[in-house]
Amino acid sequence: MTETAQDDVEGRLTAVRSAIGEAARAAGRRPEDVQLVAVSKTLGAKPIEEAIAAGQRLFGENRVQEAQAKWPELKDRFGDVELHLIGPLQSNKAKDAVALFDVIETVDREKIARALAREIEASGRNVRLFVQVNTGEEPQKAGVLPGEAQAFVTRCRREFGLKIEGLMCIPPLDEEPAFHFALLAKIAAEAGVARLSMGMSADFETAITFGATHVRVGTGVFGPREPA
Repeated sequence: MTETAQDDVEGRLTAVRSAIGEAARAAGRRPEDVQLVAVSKTLGAKPIEEAIAAGQRLFGENRVQEAQAKWPELKDRFGDVELHLIGPLQSNKAKDAVALFDVIETVDREKIARALAREIEASGRNVRLFVQVNTGEEPQKAGVLPGEAQAFVTRCRREFGLKIEGLMCIPPLDEEPAFHFALLAKIAAEAGVARLSMGMSADFETAITFGATHVRVGTGVFGPREPA
């Protein structure tokens, strides 16, 4: 991206959208088939409102509690915004997550699936769901193991009645992401899910090559986060 493109949220958004379009066309895909999820974790309302003013409508948050502090008011004001949970979900937060989020990308175990099924039925909300796959089989990271992912998707659908529409992954930091994106695409095809949430600021163009339908970009849109 150019220096000018990095000056503000609108400029960075323009640059990221352009890069998404170029990567999609290079892969023989339509740019409109790749959705940008702007990751707004740790940010206050002002930069989010700047992104909304620039036309962005999909946002991602890592923590339910943090999202509760800022998003209800924003969603009241901007009714067409779509909010994704992209961080780990605890079962005791399932009710709050179903009430606030439109998409939960981190379904990763039976306890969460069962809790979400209960809360979705109780609320009547049509929350869309992705299963998180731990493609690197990292012990410290959430997600279903690759060899268990297809069976887990099937169980979520048949036993819990959940509408699983996609898979999500976060590749290991020290490994080539292309392998993990290809693996997730293979599992998705086997499991019969159409959507793939993969790729972040440093590698979303590669993810698009492997079929990403959603890319999660934070720094590329909002710039570096302030130190905690």
